[in-house]
Amino acid sequence: MHRQLSPVSTPAPSGVSLAEVLELPVLEGTSVLAGRDGLDGLVSSVNVMEVPDVLPWVRPRELLLTTGYPLQSHDAEDLIAWVNGLADAGVGGVGIKLARYVEELPAAALAEADRRGLPVLALPAEVSFDDVINQVLTRVINQRADTLARAEQVLQDLVGVVIAGGDLDQVCQGVVRHLARAALVTTMDGRVLASAGELPEDLGTLPGFDPTGRFLVETELPGMSSEFSGTHRFVARIPGGGAGGGVDLGRLVLLREDPFTAEDNHVVGQATTAAALAITKQQAVAAVEGKYRGDFLLDALLGRAGDPERVASHAADLGWDLRRPMAVVVAEAEAPDDDDPVARTLPERFRAAWERAVGADDELTAVAGFSQEVVVLLGVPAELDPAGVTEKVRAMAGVVHGRGGGGRRTFATGISRTITDLADLPRAYAEARKAVQVGRRLHGERAVTHFDALGVFRLLSQVEDRAELASFIAETLGPLADDTSEEAEDLRTTLTVLLDNNLNVALTARALHFHYNSLRYRIGKLERLLGPFTTDPRLRFAIMLALQARQLDSP
Repeated sequence: MHRQLSPVSTPAPSGVSLAEVLELPVLEGTSVLAGRDGLDGLVSSVNVMEVPDVLPWVRPRELLLTTGYPLQSHDAEDLIAWVNGLADAGVGGVGIKLARYVEELPAAALAEADRRGLPVLALPAEVSFDDVINQVLTRVINQRADTLARAEQVLQDLVGVVIAGGDLDQVCQGVVRHLARAALVTTMDGRVLASAGELPEDLGTLPGFDPTGRFLVETELPGMSSEFSGTHRFVARIPGGGAGGGVDLGRLVLLREDPFTAEDNHVVGQATTAAALAITKQQAVAAVEGKYRGDFLLDALLGRAGDPERVASHAADLGWDLRRPMAVVVAEAEAPDDDDPVARTLPERFRAAWERAVGADDELTAVAGFSQEVVVLLGVPAELDPAGVTEKVRAMAGVVHGRGGGGRRTFATGISRTITDLADLPRAYAEARKAVQVGRRLHGERAVTHFDALGVFRLLSQVEDRAELASFIAETLGPLADDTSEEAEDLRTTLTVLLDNNLNVALTARALHFHYNSLRYRIGKLERLLGPFTTDPRLRFAIMLALQARQLDSP
């Protein structure tokens, strides 16, 4: 895919194109001697060349006016160097009154102006430099006033939308009316919050978006106009409040057929102001509502919100259906880095991501966030078994990890048994939290674990005296409990596979890729260390339990 990047600087330079300047009445009869390719360049001021050595005083986007007098002492090489100096300085063009002192410019100098794209104009002999200066500056000032008026109108329109109760989608619609074919607002982790205009159903097909539809905030630079196969895109910061602008609230992404110009920056700035206002308003309302809803749900989870009927009735007022079979889902995120400037917004983004992921399936599901923990009271159809519930929650967790916008945070998820009575809600909450803790230890930071899948780990996790449990592991496994010995680790692996295969030597040898006799030798060594576990079922059970306990307590 073809891509070109060009900066659109801030603050934006003002000016009009040289082609527009040539349409002014005062320049009627002017001809272009060279540099026609540069007529689209901007002119924002006018200067008159009165001395040959003018280069130290010229400025970018300046129309330089001169007679032939300062040039009459220049030979062809001097004029070529002069042209290059003006082009290097970013001069918008040079207009020359010929005939009186210099009848024509050398062909080599004009050829160099063509090569550098520096417009060289032949002015009519009777033109007044004062008139040119007045008309050009009047045109520049009028355009600047038009741009500022347009920006002010956009700001009034978009802020009016927010004040009237409009949301981000309506702000995007306003941006499309004024500025672009399509507009999107994303969070700082790339999740699309709102959009309007002509967009494909699959955002992953757009440049700058990954296959999940997430905008690549970390690689797509704000303040840059990009061109992709005929579509121009501009990315702008949506600044937060506070001293120094605070933390960015997101990105405004604009798409259209025409290139974005420097003048558009004034309007884009007003659009991002309106978007920031809408996001801040949305966050404030969500924070108040979320605090109230969260406090109520926490009371219900801890059994202090009143009788089940009162809880169900109040939940219905909040838009939640708790009069059905449910499972409690707890998603516990890793604690953010205190030095992370966006750490304070992560819990709310984490909760909102789960709310969106769950709401796509069932809008009546209760969701609340408590610091680094999100709790979901998930409705469970009668035909769904624990494995089915686990897969459903795993899919939701996958959405939150990906395009759901959970801040790309690592979190583990626990699921309780299904309950049919709200009086059992505190027990189910405890089960889900236990599933999170044990699941994280057994399967890692992204584990999704159902309480019923914990098996014997449910009992082991209830042992409060961890020293007693460690003593049992050491006494039962003996030398095999050593965490620092590679030989002990190797023998533990052999023992675990052997027990998993119900002492079947042939199956174990194939699983471990051992020769049958080699495995027999290892089994003999294990029995010398642990005792006759192949013939003593009680000892075998104790060893299996110790291995499980060791796995639970492993760091």
